[in-house]
Amino acid sequence: MAIEKIDKEKCTGCGICVKACNMDVLRMGKDGKPYVKYIDDCIVCMYCEEDCPVQAIFVSPVKQQPYLLSWG
Repeated sequence: MAIEKIDKEKCTGCGICVKACNMDVLRMGKDGKPYVKYIDDCIVCMYCEEDCPVQAIFVSPVKQQPYLLSWG
């Protein structure tokens, strides 16, 4: 599932989560708050959630993988 929620009311707009993301998934919006730009690139490292000083981000610990069909 990856990043499930960014609580805009809790968020202070510090940008720590954007800097913490190794996969460049998050961006700062025009409102000065982060948003998820590339959700499919999230590897569920949870750095954004862990580094957020106000606990405004919730990352699901389970990343759903697409089903692969075998042809045989």
